[in-house]
Amino acid sequence: MDRSPGYGILRVMTRRDFVRSLVTAFALTGPGLALARAGRAGGSPMSAPDAPAPDRLELPKSVWKKLLPPDAYAVLFEHATERAGSSPLDDEKRPGTFLCAACFLPLFRSEAKFDSGTGWPSFYEPLPDRLGTRRDFKLILPRTEYHCVRCGGHQGHVFDDGPPPTGLRYCNNGVALRFVPDGEPLPALRTGA
Repeated sequence: MDRSPGYGILRVMTRRDFVRSLVTAFALTGPGLALARAGRAGGSPMSAPDAPAPDRLELPKSVWKKLLPPDAYAVLFEHATERAGSSPLDDEKRPGTFLCAACFLPLFRSEAKFDSGTGWPSFYEPLPDRLGTRRDFKLILPRTEYHCVRCGGHQGHVFDDGPPPTGLRYCNNGVALRFVPDGEPLPALRTGA
């Protein structure tokens, strides 16, 4: 039996102790910490293509499954994560708009894109009123997941290790996005099947 100093600590840790440590970790990070920083970052949000925030598009998963390629459906509506370095959008450098691949809502402008070195397209700022957030505990420690405010499609997670002016990194799955270069018309918002 291993009698190293750490062994005794692990052996006597109860489920209650483990839960307390998770609650403490959550309290130290605080809900919405990264998003609160965005509000303090100063400066105005990026201007959105001229359109008010659209009404929510609610479709059953069975419809989304028919409309989307399997990998995009898995990320957007089953919260999967694509393999790092697999998206050509990580290297996209042209001016343009990044849309939700499900409902075509514009989410980011290329001016906010940066090379985070993570292997996923990353942005320091979304277009206003285009993303919703919720806490995610899939990796035990809390993270802030963000999703398209219109269709609810999972896009990625936001972290507070990005560049100025916001200090945020919206780490996005490439298959959850569609890129439209400037000069090309944006597609109409998807309305259903």
